[in-house]
Amino acid sequence: MPTLAFYKPYDVLSAFTDRDGGRTLAEFIDVPGVYPMGRLDKDSEGLLLLSDDGELAHLVTHPRHHLPKVYLAQVERIPGEAALDALRRGVSVKGAVTRPARAELLDAEPDLPLRDPPIRYRETVPTAWVRITLWEGRNRQVRRMTAAVGHPTLRLVRVAIGPIKLEPLREGEWRVLTGAEVAALRKAAR
Repeated sequence: MPTLAFYKPYDVLSAFTDRDGGRTLAEFIDVPGVYPMGRLDKDSEGLLLLSDDGELAHLVTHPRHHLPKVYLAQVERIPGEAALDALRRGVSVKGAVTRPARAELLDAEPDLPLRDPPIRYRETVPTAWVRITLWEGRNRQVRRMTAAVGHPTLRLVRVAIGPIKLEPLREGEWRVLTGAEVAALRKAAR
């Protein structure tokens, strides 16, 4: 069975069915037998990997394997070094401190498609983009981390899982990973 890379759009559930009738992966992917390796929240966008390989899914999702996941977060206001350092050291989220992360302020807005609907815009509150790399995957972790340092996330896009990058996919597109890519993913997670 193939392993797929998918660019999950905003407002799409990381599942093939939804009791509430919302948008799901079934709208985009017609490959039988594959399931998401991990998840992206409905209000997040970006790279989602799918496979029928349970061992590979475990390697990709279990924090013990330290597979880096890279996100671009558009946050309220411009974070200073103190906020970025707090993200790098780890912050308290729901009573537990996150593992140290890599966090850097981007000089320019990344080349991403416009979001539909767009983020809320407030004339008096600037936004900035931060690249955050995590080695764990708690529920809504990036959003909770940025909020904990005073910069709530307005838009979140996962751009890499280990060696697998979101590019060149466009929103709603998927592709089959090559054997070499799957091998690189396994190697990165061991």
